[in-house]
Order: sequence, then structure tokens, then C-alpha cells
Amino acid sequence: MSLIPTPTQTDFLDVANPAGGPPWRIARRLRKPTHAGIAAPGIVWLGGFASDMASTKASYLDAWACERGRAFLRFDYSGHGESGGRFEDGCIGDWLEQTAAVFLQSTQGPQIVVGSSMGGWLALLLARRLAERGEEGRLAGVILIAPAVDFTEALIWANLDEAARRDIMEKGAWRRLSEYAPDPTPITRRLIEDGRNHLLLGGIIRAYAPVHILQGMADPDVPWRHAMTLVEHLSADPVTLTFVADGDHRLSRPQDLAQLGAALELMRPPAAETGAR
Repeated sequence: MSLIPTPTQTDFLDVANPAGGPPWRIARRLRKPTHAGIAAPGIVWLGGFASDMASTKASYLDAWACERGRAFLRFDYSGHGESGGRFEDGCIGDWLEQTAAVFLQSTQGPQIVVGSSMGGWLALLLARRLAERGEEGRLAGVILIAPAVDFTEALIWANLDEAARRDIMEKGAWRRLSEYAPDPTPITRRLIEDGRNHLLLGGIIRAYAPVHILQGMADPDVPWRHAMTLVEHLSADPVTLTFVADGDHRLSRPQDLAQLGAALELMRPPAAETGAR
């Protein structure tokens, strides 16, 4: 995409912590729709574990939305990017509360939620939260990129040796080497135990909207069979699964971004359901 988008400024939202701690200071960038795009659903980006809103895919989506006059929301979870807090203090429940609060405070009308890796899990948890509020119609579509649903249990805990499990349970954390960052990523006891309160793969999962999954078959972090398992649990909603034969976990190459753009173009709800702001 050759367009250089007009820049958006970072602002901050104070999100209440339901556990009673101080509010989270969440960094957000919000692109308002133009007249040309005001009737179409907005786009909401949910990033991955230890990622941030300046990532390649988020920047691509910002340019995509700008070119079409569409609204685009991206933000950093606590302990990520420009937001406050320490990464190792966060957990799925915290990041879900922040996701729901920023979504509700920043958007109106139907939205297409694009979740990458952990963001895919949070996207489906957000769908459940919206349904609990009677607002499942707020989702016009869900795009999941290498969705790491239940990753704390199914992809981390299940694959740890006993020494790593002891470190987590007795010392409070184990540091996992990462090819995406120079320093190891802390996997905390709180992350693992809280993750168990949000597992989805034990039953039917509802997105309440069309779902398109983009999954690399050479992904070392989220195996392609995990995406197949997820599809089996999404049986109540229309699902498209696109495998990228040589795709890695990030799916950030130009050809991968083109696939993402194509998936967005296909998310066209009935005209009566549009009207995002």
C-alpha cells in the first residue's frame, strides 16, 4: 500500500481496575472516519502478547483505513508499548477489561475486530462480553491472525517441562526465550492461573459475526492444527480459514498484508447494519 496515512496522535484513557487497584493508563490512537467511510464498519486492532500498536500489521491497517476513510482504533494493553504498568503484572483478565473498556469508550456502531495471536483470544472474549451486555450486534466481523486462543494453557503450560513449571509455581515466573525480543519474556504464575478463568476451547465459541482466520502453516508458536481446533468450536458462526503455506507467526510480509486487506474487503455486512462512527 503506497498511501502514507495522515498521522494520528496518541492519547490516554484511564481504565478502572475492577480488582480495586489504581486505574490503568492506556495509550490509544483513534482515527476518525471521513464522510466517505462513515457508513462502513470501523476497524479495531487487538495486538499480540508483548506486542504494541506500532506493529507492522497495525500500521498497515491504519493506512488501509485512512485510504478508505474508515475509523480505526488501536491501543496498547497495560505493560505494552506506550501504556503504563509493568508487563509482568498483567494477565488475560486485565487485558480483557482494558479491551472492553477502550472498545466501548472509543467506538460506536458495528466494528470489524482484527485480533493477532493473543489478540485473537481477546477478540473472542470481547464478543462474549458484548453478548452479555446485549450488544453482540456491535461486531460486523472478526478477523483472527494466528489466533492463540487459550495459549496460556494449551500452548505454554501444556508444553513446559517440570523445571519451568516449578519456577512458575514456586518463584512466580519463568523467563521464556523469544525470537521477537532481545530479552526473555516473563511467564508468570498470575498469567497462567488467570488464563484458566478465560479458557474457551471447552465448548462452543460464539463470535456473533462472520469470522475469517489467517494462519501460517510454518508458524512455530501457534501450530496450524490449533486453528483447526478453533474452527471446530466456532460451529455456530460462518468461518473462513485461510492457510498460508509458508507463513510464519507474524504474517507481516507484503503478501500476508495483502491477504489481510482482502479479508477486510470481504467483510461487508448488510447496508442496514452499517453506520459505524
